[in-house]
Amino acid sequence: MHFNHSIAGAIAFALTTASVPPAALTAAQDYRFETAGPPVKSGKTTVVKIRLVHIPDGKPVPRAVIFQSRFDMGPDGMASMTAPAKLVRSSDANLYQVEVEPQMGGNWALGLSAKVQGETETVSGSVPITIPK
Repeated sequence: MHFNHSIAGAIAFALTTASVPPAALTAAQDYRFETAGPPVKSGKTTVVKIRLVHIPDGKPVPRAVIFQSRFDMGPDGMASMTAPAKLVRSSDANLYQVEVEPQMGGNWALGLSAKVQGETETVSGSVPITIPK
């Protein structure tokens, strides 16, 4: 009797993935950051509201841990022009607020990296932000 290893492998894979809940099969690319309204100037800082969305169901993701941010003028061809960006507390669990301090108006990019509960991979993305001149 000849045993076909590729069939055995396919059966093992099917049995393994069948027992894993669908939510556990999601990946970092199943999420995106998006703006939640226009930037609001407040003194020398500008507040940007961001939402993290789970793409397959379109629902906002609350309580992600944003651990990295970068604010630069990459969209205007000046990626080396950066400005401070600091995550601040939001009263809405579905929104994340970032205070940025751009030196000038123009097209900026807010890059973010976050950990989402239940995901092993880091979720990263960039959101275009236009600062009035």
